[in-house]
Amino acid sequence: MAVTVDEVRAFAATLPRSSEALVRGRVKFRVGRIVFLSFSKDGTLMGFGFPKDWRIALVESEPEKFSMPSESDMRYSWVHARLAEIDRDEMRDLVENAWALCVPKRVADEYAAAQGYHGPVASCSAPRNRG
Repeated sequence: MAVTVDEVRAFAATLPRSSEALVRGRVKFRVGRIVFLSFSKDGTLMGFGFPKDWRIALVESEPEKFSMPSESDMRYSWVHARLAEIDRDEMRDLVENAWALCVPKRVADEYAAAQGYHGPVASCSAPRNRG
């Protein structure tokens, strides 16, 4: 089942040190000054932090779901997802991992422990094990 912008916003707001901002008519989430999550104005796309080394593989694995950022954003560790194509669990993983790229490792590790995760939160090379 697809997720909505409101569901993503509600979840992102629970992450430590996360704050929501409205920038040029677009909702964005950041840690300090670093943006880790953003939505298109029409609410169909979610941009999120993702390691540059892995983004081509991600997009090529599911092109109906993921797309590369705009040319001007290629310098950032960033990818887009179509909200209509992701479910709640996948959204949670994408948002948590994007957030974990921005916070100090200690903060990410404390969050992971509190959630009962085993292994690093922001590991894009291997899926995180839940409980």
